[in-house]
Amino acid sequence: MDHRKDYAFTATDLKAETHDEMFFSGATSFCRRKYVRELTGVDVAVVGVPFDTSVTNRPGSRFGPRAVRTASTNLAWARAWPSSFDPFQRLAVGDWGDIHIEHGHPEQTPAMIEAAIAHIHAQGAKTLLIGGDHFTTYPSLKAHVAKHGPLALIQFDAHTDTWKDDGTRIDHGTMFYHAVEQGLIDPAKSIQVGIRTTNDDPMGIEVRDALTVNDTPTADTIAAIRARVGDAPCYVTFDIDALDPSCAPGTGTPVIGGLSTHKAMSILRGLHGLNMVGCDVVEVSPAYDVGEITALAGATIALEMLCLYASNA
Repeated sequence: MDHRKDYAFTATDLKAETHDEMFFSGATSFCRRKYVRELTGVDVAVVGVPFDTSVTNRPGSRFGPRAVRTASTNLAWARAWPSSFDPFQRLAVGDWGDIHIEHGHPEQTPAMIEAAIAHIHAQGAKTLLIGGDHFTTYPSLKAHVAKHGPLALIQFDAHTDTWKDDGTRIDHGTMFYHAVEQGLIDPAKSIQVGIRTTNDDPMGIEVRDALTVNDTPTADTIAAIRARVGDAPCYVTFDIDALDPSCAPGTGTPVIGGLSTHKAMSILRGLHGLNMVGCDVVEVSPAYDVGEITALAGATIALEMLCLYASNA
C-alpha cells in the first residue's frame, strides 16, 4: 500500500484543515498547500517573487521564497498557534509558485510583477507574496491599487524606504517615496513600525520607531496602528529586517535593536479584523541565515498573515 501523502500534488480539497506530513520529506509548497495555476475557487494564492537586484547591500533574497516555503513545512502539521481557528478551513489557499523574473532585463521586472498579480486578481484570488527584496512591494502596490484604490500601508521595517531618488532607480530604499508621490498609499492612514535608521522626512507617514515599540506595551503599538488605519483598505508589508538580527540574521541590511519575533507576532495578531487586501514578507536572504531561523520567522509571519485574511472570512 502506498502511504505517501505529498498533499502539494495530491490534495483534492483546497479548503481543508491543516494536515500532517513529514517535515523533512516531500514537496515544499507553502504549508503543504496544493500547487495551483488555475485559481477558480481559490481565495488566497501564495506567490514567490524571486528578485533581489535592487538591494543596496547583501544580495540573495531571490532565494527567499524557496527558503520560506521549506521552513513552512515545520508549521504545516498543526493549526497555527495560538489562533482559535484554522485559516485553511476558512480559506482555500493554493501555492501558485513563483513569478517569472527575467534577470537579463531588470527594467522589465516591475511590469512583470504587476502583471502577474493583476492576473491573479482577475481570477478572484488575493495574494500573499514572499520576496525577494523590498522593491517588489512597489509593483504589488500598483496592482492592488488598480483594484482597490489608494491604500493604507502598514510597514514593518528597520528602514523607511522613503529616500528620494532621481525617479528612474529600481531600488529597495526609495520605492515608498514614489508610492506616496504617485498616490498609491495614503500617508495620513499609513504607519511604519520598527524603524531604526535616520530619515528626517517621513512624508506624512506615522513612524513608530523601534525604541518606542520595544519600550512601550505591545497593546499601545496595536492601538496606534488601528487608529491610524481605521477601516481603510490596507496593505501589510513585513521586511524581515524589522526583526533584530539575533532573531533574523539572514537578510541583506540588518540593523541591531529591532523587534523580537515574540513582539512582532503579538502585534500582527492584534491586527485581526482590519481590512487587509494585500500582504507580503520580504528580504529573507538564506545565505546569511543561521539554522534557518530567519526563514522560519518569515514562514511564521506569512502564516499569521493568512490568519489576518481569515479573520474576515
